[in-house]
Amino acid sequence: MAEVTGSEMLLFLTDEQLQQGIEAMFFAYQGFTADPDRILMTMAYGRAHHRAVHFIARKPGTTVTNLLNILGVTKQSLNRVLRTLVEDGLVESRVGTSDKRERNLYLTPAGQTLERELSDAQRVRMRAAYRAAGPEAVAGFRQVLEAMMDPEMRRRYQTLRGANA
Repeated sequence: MAEVTGSEMLLFLTDEQLQQGIEAMFFAYQGFTADPDRILMTMAYGRAHHRAVHFIARKPGTTVTNLLNILGVTKQSLNRVLRTLVEDGLVESRVGTSDKRERNLYLTPAGQTLERELSDAQRVRMRAAYRAAGPEAVAGFRQVLEAMMDPEMRRRYQTLRGANA
């Protein structure tokens, strides 16, 4: 009988092994968001604010419509978050140059500082985990994450990555 290799064993995961993966994902996400959550809590912000700041930083000048598509949230929900960020001087909303109905979003210097602080905290954790796991595990982890995305979500992710390549 042929020997089963490690990668072939992954094709035959038990429900218990899958459950362990699900639980690991929950706890990893808690760890991944813990540092930014502590920073955001001091400002009475939440994860929705973090996501908006993150993606505005990744694509300065993005439109509200584009940010809605990236985040997959309702317009009402995003408007509530953006209103707070604009009022607090972290995001600037400018009238579009080609379409006056559009609003282009930019981080202010204070918004850039906040984004850097939030991202630095997550990069420290990711860098340590990636170093501990090794390059093959990092590549495999990325493949697993992309495979878990719905097709539309994966398309949005790939579009964003292409725009920032």
